Amino acid sequence: VQLQASGGGLVQAGGSLTLSCTASARTFSTYAVGWFRRAPGREREFVSSINFSGTRTDYDDSVQGRFTISKDNAANTVHLRMNSLKPEDTAVYYCAASSTRASRLTRAYDYWGQGTQVTVSS
Repeated sequence: VQLQASGGGLVQAGGSLTLSCTASARTFSTYAVGWFRRAPGREREFVSSINFSGTRTDYDDSVQGRFTISKDNAANTVHLRMNSLKPEDTAVYYCAASSTRASRLTRAYDYWGQGTQVTVSS
């Protein structure tokens, strides 16, 4: 499975961006997807996840209420809508797919996209 993350960019604090993760696999509907991010000097951290059917979502406390994850199996795409962005959201964002389950743990994911840069200016 190949994953292509897109939608990053430069935005002012309080602004919004929507990240997309598009998969090559026709069986994408059987994969759970997670978003992670890595800020400069920090470890990769969990942001959000969604189960294979798109019926169950999970968010880190730092983004709860501001970010929304959704899954469009017909389009092989997962979106991460990011509202009320803060400078501390600045990071490279990665999407990942798991053939087993949605998880907050990086080791649960089998495939990773290349990352897309999000920069939030104050």
